[in-house]
Amino acid sequence: MSNEINDLPVFPTAAPLVFCDPDTVPGLFSDVLHRLAEIVDVEQNQLDRSTPCTGFNVGELRAHVLGWLGFFASALSDPAATTVRPDPEAFALDAQTQASEIVERSLDQIRQAITADVAAQLVTMSSSRMAGDGVLAMALGEYIIHGWDLATATGRPYDAPTAAVNPAHEFLKSMVAPDYRGPDSGFFDAEVAVPENASPLVKLLGFAGRDPQWVPRA
Repeated sequence: MSNEINDLPVFPTAAPLVFCDPDTVPGLFSDVLHRLAEIVDVEQNQLDRSTPCTGFNVGELRAHVLGWLGFFASALSDPAATTVRPDPEAFALDAQTQASEIVERSLDQIRQAITADVAAQLVTMSSSRMAGDGVLAMALGEYIIHGWDLATATGRPYDAPTAAVNPAHEFLKSMVAPDYRGPDSGFFDAEVAVPENASPLVKLLGFAGRDPQWVPRA
């Protein structure tokens, strides 16, 4: 198994230095994931609503968010992949579990991984390895954006601290090349223009192909 992992290519990343700071990055994740935990417990009658994330309704996007959050938490906790990772695409929320509980458990795992210096290690993903600070940066950006997606789709306010938004945006700008955009890319739709004086969150949303003025379809 270890030889197979060592044969995986290393996906190049260039994360801002803050993601290597064990005194700062746990707080960024706490801020972002606590906000997510306040959003993911949605009413049954909201699950079919459209979202700003193309191709997902609220129920589908929540499953995507929770499945991949569990994967990120598992990968960061076990960078060498000594145990079997959960399949994020197979995630299903059972009736006895609150979605917010999963977010809080994943936050605990991620914070413990940061304490164990995962930022300085190579983390085995699905078909490649990435520097731990890059995985942290990618995850933080993912859950800022999807937190806004879910909040906006369900009619709730959402904000994220600039201290988290700016480094996540900086990292994603270094990662998302033009050919990574579009419906088949797995990344973002075309960038949406926003005013120069827009807030850091709005600028991140526009970069991620979100229309900050989006409203649910009637």
